[in-house]
Amino acid sequence: MAQLKSISTFSSSNLAFHGPKRAESYPYHGKVCCPGKLSSFQELGARKSELQGNTFAVTSSDGIVTRAHNSQVIRAVLPTYSETEVSGSTKERGLRGKLNKVVLAYSGGLDTSVIVPWLRENYGCDVVCFTADVGQGLKELEGLEKKAKASGASQLVVKDLKEEFVNDYIFPCLRAGAIYERKYLLGTSMARPVIAKAMVDVAKEVGADAVAHGCTGKGNDQACLAMQHLISELMYLFFSLVRFELTFFALNPKLNVVAPWREWDIRGREDAIEYAKKHNVPVPVTKKSIYSRDGNLWHLSHEGDILEDPENEPKKDMFMLTVDPEDAPNEPEYVDIGIVSGIPVSVNGKKLSPASLLDHLNQIGGKHGIGRVDMVENRLVGMKSRGVYETPGGTILFAAARELESLTLDRETMQVKDSLALKYAELVYAGRWFDPLRESLDSFMEEISKTTTGSVTLKLYKGSITVTSRKSPYSLYRQDISSFESGDVYDQADAAGFIRLYGLPIRVRAMLDS
Repeated sequence: MAQLKSISTFSSSNLAFHGPKRAESYPYHGKVCCPGKLSSFQELGARKSELQGNTFAVTSSDGIVTRAHNSQVIRAVLPTYSETEVSGSTKERGLRGKLNKVVLAYSGGLDTSVIVPWLRENYGCDVVCFTADVGQGLKELEGLEKKAKASGASQLVVKDLKEEFVNDYIFPCLRAGAIYERKYLLGTSMARPVIAKAMVDVAKEVGADAVAHGCTGKGNDQACLAMQHLISELMYLFFSLVRFELTFFALNPKLNVVAPWREWDIRGREDAIEYAKKHNVPVPVTKKSIYSRDGNLWHLSHEGDILEDPENEPKKDMFMLTVDPEDAPNEPEYVDIGIVSGIPVSVNGKKLSPASLLDHLNQIGGKHGIGRVDMVENRLVGMKSRGVYETPGGTILFAAARELESLTLDRETMQVKDSLALKYAELVYAGRWFDPLRESLDSFMEEISKTTTGSVTLKLYKGSITVTSRKSPYSLYRQDISSFESGDVYDQADAAGFIRLYGLPIRVRAMLDS
């Protein structure tokens, strides 16, 4: 039996990115505007970790170790610029302008390590590094304080956002039934706004006047790069940018936004390494992957390599969260999901926190090969892109939620809900989480889900999910009415008059032809 692989880190995939060049930048109404054309970008490395658990630690420059669990915040205060050897002054105007303090989405990888001195050099600013944990893995946190210090950051802020991510972003989408283009459960789309919101909050806390991120296309920079792959990567880069910046605009439109990939002369990995050496920044050594991956507590996505041809079947060793259904246990497993007002609260009768519940179902679903999706989707600009997703726990939850609604929602309400769920998913996919329309739709979903309370039992077997039981105290199903036997509520003799009235338009039209 194949062993289930554990995944705990995806370099830069959820936290920060960098990519191609824009020709130049200039200030416009207090914002950083950058005209020009896109170029190439560096490869994202993906690596696995055996590090487990929800508690992590960061050692500050004074040797104090601070630990955080669940949604607590870690701050590691680093030496000021005067104590580092990274070139560039933060007291004067930089090469491109002057900013006071910038909060940078930071992963500790090559891209963000280079962005730190680049921001100082070009904007003469103090750089506060920010790292978010949305379930991509604790390996991301290893050595961040040392890396940030070497790059020239003045402060490192780490936030565990897993509970907030699941409770405030994933569960509302689940309640709404939001699925993009019939298959995609919006894993990356939901993670971007929670990270961007945290950056805005940190900017307020530290008194920053700007936020910065990169957006790497997560591909390689070889001359033989296929045109289709190049276009696909550029669209991914653009898409990540949209999702981050729309959140910045919605929550604090006064913040300056710096996206180095639109401005700098760094065109690929080798350029980044050269820049790092020039500014005495240690070059992080990471294991490269042939795939572009993005992971968090909800899902893991795969793009690139052979997946760019939709005719190619994914390789068996590509998957990391789920076993091959053929290698899954030969015995099915039953799992009972408890739901209150459309929100999951328990598994097999045990109440769990949102993040713990999802993590538990990821393990169960992954063991049985649940939640693999291979799809060709339409990007925001209309270009098609092929991706493979692993969403084991999420797939189980969606199956349970939809089944419970079959008991608690009447026909008209269910039809309206399904139609609005399409728009809800489209808004989330396009990065418009804080759009008034999505918030209004969410209020509707919350209202009609008040009676969606009960439990659903599912049978998991070799990649499939079968519903075996569903019950609710608010069930609209009445056995005495649904029975074929005559009852007090429903008399089959009433059907004749109803059918004659219901079919009247059809009879009238037929009379015209007779």
